[in-house]
Amino acid sequence: MSAHPSTPPRVGVLGDGQLARMMSPAATHLGLELHLLAASPAASAAQVIARTTIGDYRNVKDVLAFAARLDVVTFDHEHVPAEVLNALAEAGITMQPTPQALVYAQDKLAMRGVVDDCGLPNPRWRHVHALQELTSFGDSAGWPVVLKTPRGGYDGKGVMIIDDAAAADATEVADWFSRAAESGTGLLAEQKVPFTRELSAQVARSASGEVAAYPVVESTQTNGVCDEVIAPAPHTSQAHLAEAERIARTIAETLGVTGMLAVELFEIAEDDAHRGTPAGIYVNELAMRPHNSGHWSMDGCVTSQFEQHLRAVLNLPLGATAVTGGAGGYAVMKNLLGGSNQNLHAAVPEAMRRSADCKIHLYGKEPTPGRKIGHVNVLSHTNRPDDTDDAEARLQAARDAAAEAAAIMVEGSAQ
Repeated sequence: MSAHPSTPPRVGVLGDGQLARMMSPAATHLGLELHLLAASPAASAAQVIARTTIGDYRNVKDVLAFAARLDVVTFDHEHVPAEVLNALAEAGITMQPTPQALVYAQDKLAMRGVVDDCGLPNPRWRHVHALQELTSFGDSAGWPVVLKTPRGGYDGKGVMIIDDAAAADATEVADWFSRAAESGTGLLAEQKVPFTRELSAQVARSASGEVAAYPVVESTQTNGVCDEVIAPAPHTSQAHLAEAERIARTIAETLGVTGMLAVELFEIAEDDAHRGTPAGIYVNELAMRPHNSGHWSMDGCVTSQFEQHLRAVLNLPLGATAVTGGAGGYAVMKNLLGGSNQNLHAAVPEAMRRSADCKIHLYGKEPTPGRKIGHVNVLSHTNRPDDTDDAEARLQAARDAAAEAAAIMVEGSAQ
């Protein structure tokens, strides 16, 4: 913490996107100083964080100058280069999560290895360097196969689905191997899990080891990008929910993660186990920061993931994590992905009129097609006289309200 008792803690963020932006209200409520290193004053987070320094998170000199008087540095993405992290460590700068933990969110090969070491359920996988290794893995694990770049991929980028051995011989696959050979990293080949649904388990862990788990959520992806999140996951067995939380806690504690950890998971329900892979929960990917699957917590939880992340990196006591509204309540988050409407603010009044229960969050980004430009949250509890006791009906009503508001925002009209 800051040396003078009247000086608030100073937290610096590397990464200037919407995750850093959404830390700002939480920092204000907690009375913290939030500092940002941004590429441009127009960056999403720079628009709302007053203590912004313009610089490059990949430049050691810029980062060291930025971090010199901060109590802790944290991240809104995993792409900070190792040489920058090493320079911060050598300068005695506190980083949360630490580079030793962060590497498992940066490098998917390292992540797969440590999940195996923890005895947690991985899909079948292999580190491959050449086409023949890929086809051998596909013949053994079964086609189709997921091919991934170990570093740098997100929102469906750096991921390729290969249907069969013939498709593996395509030019694009050869290009991936050529680039991997130049970097000396190889590629990650994974079994394509025949999942019933996708889940996300989020936990926060403080430096002292306190852990707080959020309800496990169900997420729906469209073209590799998160589209909708429901908290808690409505159609998953209690056994699978408990297993998902156990996996996230185990990873956080084993790796010594500090801050928010999201573990993206595949669920195979008992009814789908006949498809060749046993029923259960399988690890997909990790993120050591606030995560898209936790945006519902801004309006649907006592402690948002953004406040919780700041609490954790400063080793403050962690907050309550249950969905507000009591047992049987749900929170729905719907992403806003850039569409035909180029004037988001003009659409806000209509979205509010059509879906009064929605909370709209915009990121200050240009609405280019497919880009995450905001999200809406809706709670299934509204406590109105016409509320139904049917939880499924209330959940569907919340989903419909979120979808309608999203359609108005991105297309300029209701679905």
